[in-house]
Amino acid sequence: MARLRAAIIGCGWVAESHAEDGYQAIPAQFDLAIACDVDPARAQAFAQRYGIAESCASYDEVLARHDIDVVSICTPPSLHFPMVMAALDAGKHVICEKPFVSSLALADQIIERQKTCTARVMPIFQYRFGTGIKRVKHVIETGLAGRGYVHAIDTFWKRGPDYYKVAWRGKFATELGGVLLTQSIHMHDLMMYLVGPAAAVAGFKATRVNPIEVEDCAVAALKMEDGSLVSLTATLGSQKQITRMRFCFENVTFEIDTGNIADATPGAAGRPGEPDWVMIPKTPEIGAEIQAAMDSVAPYEEARFARQFALFHTALETGGPFPVTLEDARRSLELITAIFHTNETGEAVALPIGPDHPKYHGWVPRR
Repeated sequence: MARLRAAIIGCGWVAESHAEDGYQAIPAQFDLAIACDVDPARAQAFAQRYGIAESCASYDEVLARHDIDVVSICTPPSLHFPMVMAALDAGKHVICEKPFVSSLALADQIIERQKTCTARVMPIFQYRFGTGIKRVKHVIETGLAGRGYVHAIDTFWKRGPDYYKVAWRGKFATELGGVLLTQSIHMHDLMMYLVGPAAAVAGFKATRVNPIEVEDCAVAALKMEDGSLVSLTATLGSQKQITRMRFCFENVTFEIDTGNIADATPGAAGRPGEPDWVMIPKTPEIGAEIQAAMDSVAPYEEARFARQFALFHTALETGGPFPVTLEDARRSLELITAIFHTNETGEAVALPIGPDHPKYHGWVPRR
């Protein structure tokens, strides 16, 4: 397949990663052709900063262009659903940031719409694409790790008043939620990527760090389909940004603590999939076998956005599955839906969640 011509829609901070760490890191596969934002000055400045040939302020104008193959939706979350649907109607492939949409009902509408059109949609979960997580997943898939016991996922990040000076942040109507949708959603996706879907969820959320509408602290306990148990902890009030994940299996414990990585920068908390994880085996013999399996996995040439975008291009070329699917995005939204519901009711929520569930049509409070 020839190079695909792409447009970035929304020129805020996450668009920087799509441009620099994604499209422009793999120029043989993509030509980043247009920067689009409702603020034309911001679109023009973004285009100049990244050497993009054109800028505009109209999404409809981008969708009408016959020479654009892919749109990268980097707008506030409340805009994702109508923009994805419009792109599918226009025959444009879509890469869409998280959180994907505001309800399972809308996710299911996109899943059904994609079945009837030629264009395809890939949600973003770039944390999956690091050599460390790739090697851990390989060991689990071979069966060497054995049965899962208990896993702990901690997202200890920091966001203060300056972060919420962006008008759409901190509000249900535009951000859709807080730490569960914007920060820890990545770590929770990694957990399910490694050990599968949840069967039941119980938990709480709270707003304690900042004077905002959405949650900035949360805890949850999960029973997974394989019988293992998981604890989730997330806050935006940690004085040091740390991502900590520990997976305890029958034959091995895997862990990553970005706070313990030598020479780690504050940004390391957002890259837990890339470093080598600590491997603690049951016996030296099992350890040697697991280490050999990990060593057999070649490192990624690119990480995060670049790798996910490269695999997106390959999937379009071959007709194969995307590296992150609509079902993956739905699963992440299902976990969020369950945590919001259990927080309100005090009762554990059984998964999967279907159209008969009270929060199938969303968790955003109705005004």
